[in-house]
Amino acid sequence: MSGPPSPGPSDFEFPAIALGVTKPMVLAVLSVVIIVVLFRAMARPAAVVPGRLQFAGEMTYDFVRNSIARENIGAPDYMRYVPYLFATFLFVLVNNFYGVIPFLQFPTMSRFGFPVALALIAWVIYNVAGIAKHGFFGYLKHTTVPGGTTGPILLIMIPLEFFSNIIVRPFTLALRLFATMFAGHLLIVLFSLGAEYLIFNSGNPLYIAPGILSFVAGIAISFLDMLIMFLQAYVFTLLSAMYIGGSVADEH
Repeated sequence: MSGPPSPGPSDFEFPAIALGVTKPMVLAVLSVVIIVVLFRAMARPAAVVPGRLQFAGEMTYDFVRNSIARENIGAPDYMRYVPYLFATFLFVLVNNFYGVIPFLQFPTMSRFGFPVALALIAWVIYNVAGIAKHGFFGYLKHTTVPGGTTGPILLIMIPLEFFSNIIVRPFTLALRLFATMFAGHLLIVLFSLGAEYLIFNSGNPLYIAPGILSFVAGIAISFLDMLIMFLQAYVFTLLSAMYIGGSVADEH
């Protein structure tokens, strides 16, 4: 008896819809449309006493501005980075939540190219911010020489700090988001395919009960994945703010 189809990397590959455009590309563009339309609708009333939609928009903006930007970048620099952090948080959040939306059911960030692009944008922003604040050589010293460190130990510390802060950061930032979304989607596919096979294609009535259990487990994992989707959008934005805050800080 053949088993159910095994999920794997092939489940993350999509044929081109037209002119080389794939489903993840369409979803990424759609997320921008959703964010713009939704927040225009939230901002349009501009009432002193906000309605539910306006309140939701203001609460989301305040969360990014106060809990992420101001806490990690600090005054007086944080406000200039709020638009970038706000857009990043929403973009990652919407593209993550595609994974639990019926008929779409694919988190865009499980395709490695998208987290890499976002991480490179963050890398450019926090390095440019640091150079603008300290000058090129001042920033290089700021980011590679730990405060209070002197003597021969610098021969070891400077290359390590350069490698950690300049080279590795964008890769770890991208990999964390990608791996979590990839694993979550893979688990949902695994339990869904297992349930479908056991209930409808196994040919053995004794497998129906395990199939139902697999289906229920898939739903439970979907709810857990929703929490992780939010947390990953938060963590990606938080780390971006922390890197900016570190680059513009007066001390390393």
